[in-house]
Amino acid sequence: MAITTISSREFNQDTSGAKNAARNGPVIITDRGRPAHVLLTIEEYRRIAGGGRKIADLLAMPGIDEVELEIPRWDELPRPADLS
Repeated sequence: MAITTISSREFNQDTSGAKNAARNGPVIITDRGRPAHVLLTIEEYRRIAGGGRKIADLLAMPGIDEVELEIPRWDELPRPADLS
């Protein structure tokens, strides 16, 4: 993964070049020489952010009907510690 650094001015002058560079890794955009923003592809952002998946999306996954879920009975659950 390549990290590219460009100035705000370069970004404004060549936005498509920055977007192309983001396909190879993060693009750090500087403002007056200091890092100010990071440009990522949406795929990379979702990977880093955890994808923002919802439980409904997970339940709709192919093969979900083959997953076995064992839920313990209430009398099999751990009991709170007796500290008396």
